[in-house]
Amino acid sequence: MLQYDRAAAIVSGDATLGVELGSTRIKAVLTGPDHAPIASGGHQWENRMENGVWTYGLDEVWAGLKDCYGSLKDDVLEKYGVKLSSVGAIGISAMMHGYLAFDGGGSLLVPYRTWRNTMTEQAAKELSKLFGFNIPQRWSIAHLYQALLNKEPHVKSVRYMTTLAGYIHWQLTGQKVIGIGDASGMFPIDSAAGGYNREMIEKFDGLLRAENIEWSLSDVLPAVKSAGETSGELTVNGAGLLDPTGDLLPGIPLCPPEGDAGTGMAATNSVTPRTGNISAGTSIFAMAVLEKEPGAAHPEIDLVTTPSGKPVAMVHCNNCTSDIDAWVSLFGETLNMMGAPYDKAKLYDELFSAALDGEADCGGLLSFCFYSGEHNLGLEEGRPLFVRLPDARFTLANFMRMHLYSAVAALKMGMDVLIKRENVKLDRMTGHGGFFKTRGAGQRIMASALGVPVAVMDTAGEGGAWGIALLAAYMKALHPDAAQDTGAAVSLEDYLSEEVFARAATESVDPDPAGAEGFEAYMRRFSAALEIERAAVNLLSGG
Repeated sequence: MLQYDRAAAIVSGDATLGVELGSTRIKAVLTGPDHAPIASGGHQWENRMENGVWTYGLDEVWAGLKDCYGSLKDDVLEKYGVKLSSVGAIGISAMMHGYLAFDGGGSLLVPYRTWRNTMTEQAAKELSKLFGFNIPQRWSIAHLYQALLNKEPHVKSVRYMTTLAGYIHWQLTGQKVIGIGDASGMFPIDSAAGGYNREMIEKFDGLLRAENIEWSLSDVLPAVKSAGETSGELTVNGAGLLDPTGDLLPGIPLCPPEGDAGTGMAATNSVTPRTGNISAGTSIFAMAVLEKEPGAAHPEIDLVTTPSGKPVAMVHCNNCTSDIDAWVSLFGETLNMMGAPYDKAKLYDELFSAALDGEADCGGLLSFCFYSGEHNLGLEEGRPLFVRLPDARFTLANFMRMHLYSAVAALKMGMDVLIKRENVKLDRMTGHGGFFKTRGAGQRIMASALGVPVAVMDTAGEGGAWGIALLAAYMKALHPDAAQDTGAAVSLEDYLSEEVFARAATESVDPDPAGAEGFEAYMRRFSAALEIERAAVNLLSGG
């Protein structure tokens, strides 16, 4: 759209607003009728350790949202000379999982426990056994049950529990609802029924009764909504929470609040069975949309859903590019010492590109990129390591290829469970994040690692705030009149493919047979040498 058209769309309220609260940044994106981002705002924040708990204060949540929305307003005014006062629809997204528990009066019972906490090992193991379904430590139900096991007195007072996105949506609209994708990180979902698994809720209620807890789990969980459903309107109080100047008008419809995994799927058009996406940066995770659920529970695999409720296998790993960043920084120091000016982005590009010239098995070099623990591998802590035999081919190309392999090794082990043991078929995975920034490098390595074509889109960098804006636009398309359902019935999959991504530039790379064979050889060496990493954790203490 032309700049004049964009200004007109903003004034008429035809733009769509998406807001996502990530672990280090809150981002707002305003999109036009063509779904292209036309303005943005942001706010930096960081979680902190408080009394042994990783948390954010709720006052920080609202201060950050106000600052983020304020910077969006400033961006609109600077670019288009108009005041932002209304939009066609709003979507809220945030980090999945964690624990926000409230009493009957709406007061927070304990500080927000984020996904980063690993205090729920006992609960996660016992619930996984009880349900016959893998319950990760970061899930909301694991936090609730661990609090019950710990005899925390607040549990008897719980009357509502939700995620960060669900909490914000509640405060903006008064509605205690949650998108099905975000809900799938709270408690297992029955995709066929479009809601929580009733059999598992009954089993959990048995645990509550054994501890003389009077409420039922179904009484305290938010109602589940799928993509496209209406989920309330911005209230007068909610508008003031975002924009204390009073410019933002109430009455704007909101789509179901979603987690960052769901918005990542939307932003990469990865909501159709046999597709998926890989987010690779400081941490790495893959989402694969399934044709059917796996035949057995696997500790490496989390089962969540798309925003429309289709089953998704999630492989989540804590470590990816941090060790690469450390080595690139060391090379940069060397260049500085030699008086050679360099551009950091170009240095990354050159080193990543050099990896493609390395031997397929990295010439006998081996590294472990673990800065922190890796639950899939049974590592409570991490120690970055580089190991080589005396006769290994120690070249820069092999060295960089090794680090790219190491960055995705833990992910590959989890994905192998899906692809090799569960025979899951995938036509395409879409990559986004820092690992894929150098054209072709990380993409080719990932394709060889997984044996699946890997695509990169020119829009993948827009992120989750754009993804939730797309979900808000989808709801508005189905419900052009908030009072009645007058929209045409179109699936989320068709809406994204035909309305949003039809003209998106996509570059796909197929697996290279020689590269795939070399990666398998590397993984045999990696798996056999994991005891070296475990020994380093035991023998090298912090400080």
